[in-house]
Amino acid sequence: MSAQEDLGSLLRIQQGVLTWHQARAGLTRAGARHRVDSGRWQRPCHGVIVAHNGPLTVIQREWAAVLATGPQARLAGLTAARRCGLRGYESEDIHLLIPATQRIDRHIYRDLPVRIHRSTLLPRQTPHRPPRTGIARSLIDAAQWAATDDTARAIVAAGFQQRLVRLDEVSAALDGMPRVRRRRLVLQTALDASGGAHSVAEADLPRLCRRHRLPAPTHQRPRRDHQGRRRWLDAYWEEWRLHVEVDGGHHMEVREWWADMQRQNALWVAGDRVLRFPTWALRHRPDEVAGQLRAALMAAGWRPGQSKSWKLSPK
Repeated sequence: MSAQEDLGSLLRIQQGVLTWHQARAGLTRAGARHRVDSGRWQRPCHGVIVAHNGPLTVIQREWAAVLATGPQARLAGLTAARRCGLRGYESEDIHLLIPATQRIDRHIYRDLPVRIHRSTLLPRQTPHRPPRTGIARSLIDAAQWAATDDTARAIVAAGFQQRLVRLDEVSAALDGMPRVRRRRLVLQTALDASGGAHSVAEADLPRLCRRHRLPAPTHQRPRRDHQGRRRWLDAYWEEWRLHVEVDGGHHMEVREWWADMQRQNALWVAGDRVLRFPTWALRHRPDEVAGQLRAALMAAGWRPGQSKSWKLSPK
């Protein structure tokens, strides 16, 4: 294969973005310089050229950032997660993961909004182009770099909701990152989103009720809906007709979502109150959950001190 053919292949693979070294493999120094100086090509970063003079696409900006940073750089965090298919978390920032010992002059990026993250635990190179971390590592990094705990939870949950990652993949990635920030939050969210901690979350609810002196619910109480079908409720206060759903897994399929809505609509039509809480709220926002439970129970006629027993009713 000729040098010109090699250059054409690189241009296709890298979406028209090249390092000066790559360009020189198929062009003379004068030829490459002429294309830039004449305005046919452009230099978005130090040492990087793009083989056109129009606005850069998103992936061209990412290629430029990676190539300007060096051979061990890779897209990471939300940037890599979006390349893996994550939806709903668009951002102008380009997150890059580099070795902990690498030093970068940020002026090389010019106007590109690059955010550098360093790590001693770089994943192995993958065949992805541009180079990037896998989905599990990307979600974990995005969670640890997020501005708030709530944003971190939402990112991890979205990966499961959109069926991009499995619990075993997240667990394996966490095993290799013993000092990662928000490690426990990521693992709990992964368990919740995959449904693996659903029974644990159901145990959290009665403990919360005892701690806040609320009447105990009956768990998994069988009922008949308006079509006579047998349904199981997460928690039900029969005297006050209050139904609570603890959401462990995160539904994505429209059919599952609609079935869930139909079940709740049937309960509302019959006159029940329905509250829904994610599993993480029971653990991390118990006072808020208890406040809403108390308000719903009191609206239905319950008064503090009315309940005599704090034991759970049998299933």
